[in-house]
Amino acid sequence: MQGRTHHCNQLRLENVGEEVTLVGWYDNLRKVSKNLGFLILRDFYGKTQIVVETEEIMEQIDAVNNESTLEIVGTVRERSAKNPKMETGDIEIVPSKVTVLGKCQYNELPFQIDHSKEADENTRLKYRYLDLRNPAVKSKIVLRSKIVADLRAAMIGHDFMEITTPILTCSSPEGARDYLVPSRNHPGKFYALPQAPQQFKQLLMASGFDRYFQIAPCFRDEDARADRSPGEFYQLDMEMAFASQEDVFAILEDVLPPIFAKYGIYHEASKPPFKRIPYLEAMEKYGSDKPDLRIDLLVQDATAALADCGFEPFAGRTVKAVVADHFTGTRKQIDKMCADIEVVSAQKTYWFRLDENGELVGGISKFVQEKKAAVIEALGLKNGSFVALAAGDLKTAQKTSGVIRKTLANTFDGYMNKDSYEFCWIVDFPMYEIGEESGELEFCHNPFSMPQGGAQALATKEPLDILAYQYDLVCNGVELSSGAVRNHDPEIMIKAFEIVGLGEEDVKAKFPAMYNAFCYGAPPHAGIAPGVDRMVMLIAGEESIREIIPFPMNKTAQDVMMGAPAAVDERQLSDVHIRIVEEKKES
Repeated sequence: MQGRTHHCNQLRLENVGEEVTLVGWYDNLRKVSKNLGFLILRDFYGKTQIVVETEEIMEQIDAVNNESTLEIVGTVRERSAKNPKMETGDIEIVPSKVTVLGKCQYNELPFQIDHSKEADENTRLKYRYLDLRNPAVKSKIVLRSKIVADLRAAMIGHDFMEITTPILTCSSPEGARDYLVPSRNHPGKFYALPQAPQQFKQLLMASGFDRYFQIAPCFRDEDARADRSPGEFYQLDMEMAFASQEDVFAILEDVLPPIFAKYGIYHEASKPPFKRIPYLEAMEKYGSDKPDLRIDLLVQDATAALADCGFEPFAGRTVKAVVADHFTGTRKQIDKMCADIEVVSAQKTYWFRLDENGELVGGISKFVQEKKAAVIEALGLKNGSFVALAAGDLKTAQKTSGVIRKTLANTFDGYMNKDSYEFCWIVDFPMYEIGEESGELEFCHNPFSMPQGGAQALATKEPLDILAYQYDLVCNGVELSSGAVRNHDPEIMIKAFEIVGLGEEDVKAKFPAMYNAFCYGAPPHAGIAPGVDRMVMLIAGEESIREIIPFPMNKTAQDVMMGAPAAVDERQLSDVHIRIVEEKKES
């Protein structure tokens, strides 16, 4: 504590005349003369002005660099020129003693502390300990801490018990690549860092615990995105015994809105119950299973109206339309929007307008003229309507129309209520799908989900027609979480895996603990795990998830501050029975 009496955001007019001790970082100095200057001292809490009025103390300050840590002993007095922009702007400290606690060795910093966000990302990450000194950056980490504390308190208030689960476990097919850890005592075998505590939390339910949660670290060897950090992330992991889908919904609908309303940059949040949207309906109406409900635009099917209009890209394809009424965009803005959509979707966007005189103009309007009346009726067009179109197979047309909807609302004013948090549940996901890469039948969402209709549905329905008790929580177009009612019946589990080509022995081999535990009588149970990082990102209004993580990796999963990943010496490799084999270069 260095004997400090107050922090740098604490002193006010009522403290005038007191002798105080402050500690903190030398933020900056406005030097007027050799015996007059105004030094700003900064600590975790804020800033205080120190008035240097003697040549002796000025020489002490001149001898150290900015960002050195100082102890200031002095007297509080009222400022003659107050600074309303500072919390402590009514007072200043006249120092009697200055002690250097930690000297900054460098005359030049990699960036100005208060402007660190303007530096390039790798520089910020390399010097993250300096970046975090910036109050604007630090505030996001403080916010994260408060949100996590409130989440924890809310879950405990709902009778959930916080239980930590193992970090070293076995590899499990969760859908992403594992981080593997070689075993020293078991040559040739590996631990895996958990992609999620999925099996452990289900085993806790089978063990007789009723309500579990933890702020769980998860590890996935994935590429970075704006809303996903490579390597590790945290989630509010929860599971409930003897629970249904609605029981899980009720908990999160009570826990999350108050936190978003309390800390969010928008002070409006959806009130329960959140809107429930079946997956197939979401794809049809919004072109996405992560719909942003702030957007006042819907996707319409235009196949019957336009597929045979003579425009070649529509022939024999599904056509989807997004209609924006009262449209005032220019041709230049439309062209840019279409280009932006193509970058995201890799698909072309087509368009036309019904102008204020009721005439079809622009884009592909010449192909629509002969069907004008039918198209106006089918799409509900009004004078001034703008129509953006996507075409392709069903899935392609849906996804492209979803990008159109989002880009149009973000490009032009009047189609989105930006000042709110809009939550919804996406429900009734298909149990199976045809994999885009494999071309084979795969689990659509979560292999541990209970199929709707149970064993009978698995036995009598076509796999692609089977729905599951799976659900996503979405806020403002961002998927916060996936969850499910779990498949707790070993017989149903085996049948579910058989449909994707995995037999009973495969299930027992891949999930031995969970399969065996369920054979001893398991309760029906359900759970979910909202992503803490994404949640804080939304609440803080940040576009990059790295802004709300204390020590994030860069886009290529490197910790440039610590130098990870890094080479290790031969002895370390030998201990874990690993040998590096260099790839042979072709001559």
